[in-house]
Amino acid sequence: MIPYRLALAGGWIDQPFVSRHDPEPPGSMVVVSLEPRIAFMDRSGFATSTRATAARIWGEALPDRNPAELVRELYAAENRGRSEPSGSQDMAGLVYPGVSRLDYDFRVEGGVFPCHVESTAERAVVAWLEKVISLIPVAPRPESYDPLEIKNLDPHWIRWLGRSGKDCYDAILARDITALGASLNRCMACWEAILPQTVRHPALQTDLKSMLNDYQSWYPGAMYSGCGGGYLIVVSEDKVSAGLKVKVRTK
Repeated sequence: MIPYRLALAGGWIDQPFVSRHDPEPPGSMVVVSLEPRIAFMDRSGFATSTRATAARIWGEALPDRNPAELVRELYAAENRGRSEPSGSQDMAGLVYPGVSRLDYDFRVEGGVFPCHVESTAERAVVAWLEKVISLIPVAPRPESYDPLEIKNLDPHWIRWLGRSGKDCYDAILARDITALGASLNRCMACWEAILPQTVRHPALQTDLKSMLNDYQSWYPGAMYSGCGGGYLIVVSEDKVSAGLKVKVRTK
């Protein structure tokens, strides 16, 4: 019963090496806790390794305790002994129910944990998001793939990255599909600017950029579930061919 985590706009702002360059903190990103009704591919941006760590330390279900405490406990277990720790958005996305905006500020705990979390599990909002989100399976990122070989940590683009997360959350609350799509598209533009190998890399066998361009031209917005591919997240009020639907965990 351990949930999965879907990341929407703003991803990478949870990494201190990114947030330290934000000229107007905090920067935000959006995560959605998903009921485990689909066995998502590993290495595809659904926090599957963090989910496995949660199952190892907690068993088959999340403990009924303060979410902020669980995030820290899971972060410690996941990153113990690692020289390059994963971001805490993986843990927060699993632990906090519903849709959450995570605000990161490098001045607060070095940007490791959110300085503020805003969440909603409002039925109408969740039902709308489940309706407009579709997932197109693409491919897991290759074992040899490293998205961080090139870093262009431009404060201008990092500011827009953090802003895309705030805009995404506001759009979801307002049930505004145009604004939601725009936030996803802006997030991908920021990824390409600051970490260009998130979509282009010699190890990638799929032309992620061309596929992204096509879906962004056909629908209000699209972005990848993780660096190197995974699933293409498409927002549309109409049916998306081959698109998988998700169920948001609200309790």
